[in-house]
Amino acid sequence: MRRTTGRLMRGLAVLSVLTLGATACGGSDDDSGQKAVSADDVQAALEKGGSVTVWAWEPTLKTVAADFQKKYPKVKINLVGERSGDKHYTALSNAISAEKGVPDVSQVEYFALGQYSLTEGLSDLAPFGADKLKDKYTPGPWNAVSEGDKVYGLPMDSGPMALYYNKKIFDKHKIAVPTTWDEYVEAARKLHKADPKVYIANDAGDAGFTTSMLWQAGSRPYKVDGTKVKVDFSDAGAKKYTDTWQKLIDEKLLAPINGWTDDWYKGLGDGTIATLASGAWMPANFVTGVPNASGDWRAAPMPAWTKGDKASAENGGSSLTVPALGKNKELAYAFVEYANSGAGVQSRVKEGAFPATTADLKTDTFLNTEFEYFGGQKANEIFAESAANVSDDWSYLPFQQYANSIFNDTVGKAYVGNTKLIDGLKSWQDASVKYGKEQGFTVE
Repeated sequence: MRRTTGRLMRGLAVLSVLTLGATACGGSDDDSGQKAVSADDVQAALEKGGSVTVWAWEPTLKTVAADFQKKYPKVKINLVGERSGDKHYTALSNAISAEKGVPDVSQVEYFALGQYSLTEGLSDLAPFGADKLKDKYTPGPWNAVSEGDKVYGLPMDSGPMALYYNKKIFDKHKIAVPTTWDEYVEAARKLHKADPKVYIANDAGDAGFTTSMLWQAGSRPYKVDGTKVKVDFSDAGAKKYTDTWQKLIDEKLLAPINGWTDDWYKGLGDGTIATLASGAWMPANFVTGVPNASGDWRAAPMPAWTKGDKASAENGGSSLTVPALGKNKELAYAFVEYANSGAGVQSRVKEGAFPATTADLKTDTFLNTEFEYFGGQKANEIFAESAANVSDDWSYLPFQQYANSIFNDTVGKAYVGNTKLIDGLKSWQDASVKYGKEQGFTVE
């Protein structure tokens, strides 16, 4: 992943074509009764050949596509990678709605999968044998792509969270790296007191970051059963998060800087932003975006809400799916399995992707990789442990794209006014419930 879901969805216009009524026609008649597809069927399709159109922005897929074509010379992979985020989903949704120009394979982030699977826009891959691959993946990503006995994509990567911290700044002020969120608040106070220009982190309100923090805290605000949805931010896990984060907001210990901006990169580079809680895909962004701080930063486990607790969460991550209206489904599935379960995984890992496959997370080569940017630290050891400690019972809304797009109008007010974070979450809840009902969901 190159970005957080919050950045992707900030300012996203409502995609009207994704309402229940507009996309119920998205599934094909033959897909609902998809018959089992054997390995022999897939192999026969590969030997016959054909073309597969893939819509995906993940850069490592360029190598995967080239390798796949070398192995299967009769197959042509047409990789369309110039779109990402809202542009990607708008194009995919419009194609499904028009029943024209739908790709054979599409990258879909975990938070957006439910929206497409519910409206029958994606093929169930279980008949192709994808359900037999469950044990190959870490719990969080597999939970994201599966629903009951159905599988709507294969995990391409994952974003188990870690705490990136500027060791140079922490050492300068003789402050210990926090292991709990209470210690994190204390560290924030000490850093800012020692140097008023230094903030423990930046946060101007971000939907993806907030849901990841709630996930780690044990909050489960979303419950989804088909078109029945419950939205509730009042559980104990949400209170843990709001009680702690409100202190940082009230005491002005967070830099009011949006992520992925020039000011953000500058802050990470000059030490005014001292930590970043983010996914395991972040290191490559440090290398390219903050080259001047090479050697200053390190990775550490996420601070715990209760001392000794190792619970983690995902932040970002994508799957490869086979749209229901796509053609050449046997070839499409063959490419998806190759990229996300077969030889393609190793080639992507070599280029810096963080795998969702358990076996690849456990190899000596992976675990012993030294990150020059992090002073030679074997950071994958931390990321792999985090991946193993992600709970697999998190759910996103089937209209999470819309929910994220209204985050700044609800929760975001806690960062710029007198609204309390807990009240902002209640406003987010109410607005999400209202929208869900308007779209035909049964919402509690």
